[in-house]
Amino acid sequence: MMFSGFFRFGVWQNFFRAWKSGYSGNLEGEGFTLGGVYVIGAGRQGILLEHREKEFGDKVSLPSVLEAAEKIKPQTS
Repeated sequence: MMFSGFFRFGVWQNFFRAWKSGYSGNLEGEGFTLGGVYVIGAGRQGILLEHREKEFGDKVSLPSVLEAAEKIKPQTS
């Protein structure tokens, strides 16, 4: 995303939302890597949820994470 991320409106919205809620974070590290969330089932279930950040501060929906986690079936021997 490099410097184009600084010009996106959504990035600034996410920054101010986090700042207002008291999150300060740190300024160490690269700072250009976007994150993501995966919920992976046991055995051959595979990926039940994949969320990749499209811009800085793009959050995954907690209900969708919980829904995917409930779908994990115990692995049988």
